[in-house]
Amino acid sequence: MTARSTTRPLSPHLQHYRPEITSILSVLHRATGIVLGLGAVGLAWWITALALGGSAQSVTHWLLTSWLGYLALFGWTFALGFHLCNGVRHLFWDAGMGFEMDSVRRSGKAAVGGALLLTVIVWIVVIV
Repeated sequence: MTARSTTRPLSPHLQHYRPEITSILSVLHRATGIVLGLGAVGLAWWITALALGGSAQSVTHWLLTSWLGYLALFGWTFALGFHLCNGVRHLFWDAGMGFEMDSVRRSGKAAVGGALLLTVIVWIVVIV
């Protein structure tokens, strides 16, 4: 039995490929899913703090109205919008539509644009 050469990788590595919109949006979809899960934990924490009242509610209010809290809420809002828009995109794919590369690129840009638009609309409504 001969020893296998270990001078090259056994499978293609990320360094050999240029990121495409499809791979970037796939990673973003997974990342926003994680952010939404963490946001659900934060939402449960907020509801629990409201139920407890007193210092728990005060600390939670202080955290959510700090710059870090606003940043987290803004990111969570974008994650919700992107996950929604990209999920609709995947529903069209499940129906067998939109597999041409031009259509994939356009729908990907539309998902990101839609998520940004939804985020801005939600924050304008919340702030005003």
